[in-house]
Amino acid sequence: MSLQIIRQIVPENCMRTGGIVRLFAALQGSVPDSEPQALLVGGCVRNILLGKEVDDIDIATPLLPDEVTEILTAADIKVIPTGLDHGTVTAIADGEKFEITTLRHDKETDGRRAVVSFTDSWIEDAKRRDFTMNTLLMNLAGHVYDPLGIGVEDIDRMHVRFVGNPEKRIEEDYLRILRFFRFSAIYGKSFDEEGLAACSKMAHGIDTLSKERITQEFFKIISSDDPVSTLNIMFDNNVLADLKSDDYDAGFMLAFCGFQKRYRLASAASRHFVFAGMNLDNIKSMGKYILYPKVFIRDMQCINGALNLSDLDSDASVRACVYRFGRVATAQALLIELTQDRVMNHYAPTALDIIQNWDNPMFPLSGNDLMDAGIEKGPELGKTLETLESYWIESDFKPNKQDLIQHIKSNHVSG
Repeated sequence: MSLQIIRQIVPENCMRTGGIVRLFAALQGSVPDSEPQALLVGGCVRNILLGKEVDDIDIATPLLPDEVTEILTAADIKVIPTGLDHGTVTAIADGEKFEITTLRHDKETDGRRAVVSFTDSWIEDAKRRDFTMNTLLMNLAGHVYDPLGIGVEDIDRMHVRFVGNPEKRIEEDYLRILRFFRFSAIYGKSFDEEGLAACSKMAHGIDTLSKERITQEFFKIISSDDPVSTLNIMFDNNVLADLKSDDYDAGFMLAFCGFQKRYRLASAASRHFVFAGMNLDNIKSMGKYILYPKVFIRDMQCINGALNLSDLDSDASVRACVYRFGRVATAQALLIELTQDRVMNHYAPTALDIIQNWDNPMFPLSGNDLMDAGIEKGPELGKTLETLESYWIESDFKPNKQDLIQHIKSNHVSG
């Protein structure tokens, strides 16, 4: 059965570059255009039709990986065998990378990985994909193909629906449960009831997945425009419900995300911190499923420190927070305090201007300066230096070196 053009769009810029044009021309060769040898597939087609940014370009082909490699090599296009077991090679044309995968269908699945065999059927390949909006195909002329006859309709109404039987799709890879919620959060207007029921029923399968795979999907969900409604539906359906701590406040997180959007200050670390009820112990307990990078933990610790320093309701407190914990942590702490009503909205622009533009000063005193002032080298020196730095910060960074030395002499500052 040949593919039928279901829609025509104006080609996007990413479909006109020299690299992709060369690649498609090489794969198509002398075969008639009515028998496509290469088509855009999956996420790039979905995003183009939805008017969203295209991050990468995937290409499907009925050609076998060896044939793809031979054809592109002859056309002076570099090919890297990145996933031959799954029929995937990566082509580099004019500095651009493209993943090219041979049409396939699943022979065996175990809920985490699949054994595939190759096919020349666009329809069979579409049947093994997760959601209908990911089955669409497109050529460089902007001709859209819908091999299952339902993808365009679903993408037009922004309806995230499993291909075929939802439980069967989930049994093939339990990660599709989390992908269903992530796609619904980003691309959907509402949740497909049949898919939701299947996810709830099959939620136990998530325990078979690696932390790395769960983390990747959960991070994308919590970074979506409206994570709260999605998280609520997940938890109501017993999907990763163990992640929700007693400190989690859905209303607070909704308001916090609103402030992030209002002030255009996105931060994944702060969202996770708020999701954890601003309790770092809850972050540790989430380790059953989530692998937090060290940089995330550090960022959350800085936000927590900024909140504990003082209310960010004055210029001096904002500057002190920037000095101690950095601009990003201070900005996110400010948004949290706005959500808590500890800082008024009218002060936020002033605080943000300080956070973004204030020149962070250098502490004007050194250990040598203290020794010159009569403080002996040793533990007392370090404690005195630390005490003086705190005094300098509390004085809004105004004392200079001479002022600090005089402060030592007049107050006998020591640890």
